Amino acid sequence: MRYLFIGIVLVSVILTLLPHIVYVLAKLVSLVAPLRVSYRPFGYTALGLVVLWVILACFGNIYGRFRHEVKPVQLTFETLPKSFDGLRIVHISDLHLDGWVGHEQQLQARIDEINALEPDIICFTGDLVSLGAEELKPFVPILRQLHAKEHGRVYAVLGNHDYLPYNRSLTPHERTTAFAELVRMEREELGWTVLLNESDIIRRGNDSIAILGCENQSVGAHPVVQRGDLVKTMVGTDSTFCILLTHDPSQWRKEVLPMTRIPLTLSGHTHAMQLRVLGFTPSRWIYPECDGLYTEGCQHLYVNIGLGGTLPWRIGATPEITLLTLICTK
Repeated sequence: MRYLFIGIVLVSVILTLLPHIVYVLAKLVSLVAPLRVSYRPFGYTALGLVVLWVILACFGNIYGRFRHEVKPVQLTFETLPKSFDGLRIVHISDLHLDGWVGHEQQLQARIDEINALEPDIICFTGDLVSLGAEELKPFVPILRQLHAKEHGRVYAVLGNHDYLPYNRSLTPHERTTAFAELVRMEREELGWTVLLNESDIIRRGNDSIAILGCENQSVGAHPVVQRGDLVKTMVGTDSTFCILLTHDPSQWRKEVLPMTRIPLTLSGHTHAMQLRVLGFTPSRWIYPECDGLYTEGCQHLYVNIGLGGTLPWRIGATPEITLLTLICTK
């Protein structure tokens, strides 16, 4: 509730200032032009904007952030091995577990829903926590229930928050220790396959595909963590159909497209700024690829806008579980 209150106050101040700035400018113009300026419409506008914002923020906190959707996406590939035709991948991202405290039943329902989809593999593209590794501990019994048909495989990469750069109370040594503990818990207590600039091969008969996991490589507008090494991640996968997991979608255009022929990249990170109005999200101003499916030639990027969030509301940007089905066309 503290973050909700702080957010409401900060945005309310901004919305109050905007009409008053316009009013002051109009008054200045009226000093040199025959223009009569009344304060009343500007005051009413400020009040109306604040009231509308408070209503939307409360709606987004109580209802919007826990409403979700399952998005089915079908993709076709000539290079997909025949044995993997129809491969079902559940893609989730950006849980930010601190926002689920007190809402454990809601998270349990999401896990049950994912398992009911009977995916072959599950891919998580980062930001499990927001500020500390301890956020994971109370949710271990819930998250360890995630299960896929392909030997139960749950693949994960780390997002910028998982490196804990925003926890200013940590010393560099404490941050490194907490980061290592988070990776350990994901691997040992959740049973997830955490890929740190590395890959894993899935085999069916004589066919195989590679799941690549690149560490966070923010090369766009928010370069807080740059630990990704795409060349290292791809070692040993030259002739294999690859699916790349990388948290920040800015890496796709900056590195994946010019350097590789990886057919499918899965990312998260943007949350669609947790705001979408009539199909528009302001995250487009920051990330050219911010929400959904993007295609360049034979290469695809899917950006999942997450199930959780860094702010305690979602307005229009509905949390999502993505169900990808891969089809072989050869």
